[in-house]
Amino acid sequence: MHRPARWGLGAAGAGIAVIIGLEISSLDEMDPFRRTISEHGLGPGGWVFGLGVGLLAAGSLAIGVSLARKKLAGVLGTIALMGWSLGLFVTAWFEKHDWSVGPSMSGSIHRVGSFVAFLSLPLAALLIARPWHRQRSRATLVAFGFGVCSLLWVAGIGTMMFIASAEGLPWYRVMPLGLVERGLAVTEVAALLALGVWAAAGRIDVRGREERPGGVTVETST
Repeated sequence: MHRPARWGLGAAGAGIAVIIGLEISSLDEMDPFRRTISEHGLGPGGWVFGLGVGLLAAGSLAIGVSLARKKLAGVLGTIALMGWSLGLFVTAWFEKHDWSVGPSMSGSIHRVGSFVAFLSLPLAALLIARPWHRQRSRATLVAFGFGVCSLLWVAGIGTMMFIASAEGLPWYRVMPLGLVERGLAVTEVAALLALGVWAAAGRIDVRGREERPGGVTVETST
């Protein structure tokens, strides 16, 4: 198993567990249909949310390093996956702002980081896990499928924002923003984990040979 990928899956899994714990513990206080995930970052316990997102970002970075070292991601795929990781780090560092009290530089940076992350992951999944990749596997097909679903989520959000702009309405009021964001997040994280599983599966070189745990080397189809 490729060590960076293994560490990445562990860190990402820990971050996901932290965020799920926050979601479960706040069911009585926060409407998941309207309130976004980032609202866990508000208040004195916001550092816990930052920790969870930071772990997910670090895990994503490690998975990206593993894919790049094994020459599976390509330049554009690596850049897109790094964009996802960087966006998550920015989201973790700069907390969400309550826009009802006025503008905020930190809140604006948080929003940009979120957009970068959510837009970059579908692109990364489609580029890295494309079905015609000669080192394809079941994990790549799963990652590609979730990448397509993520892209559809993003396209749907963009369509609703366009409709809201045409109607003169705040874009976040024309859809159940919390539910949509959670659906997008789940889909994108699933694509990331599938990429991590692929990266951790074995040492694959450019000649189509795979070295599996235990030192066994097998030929793979091209």
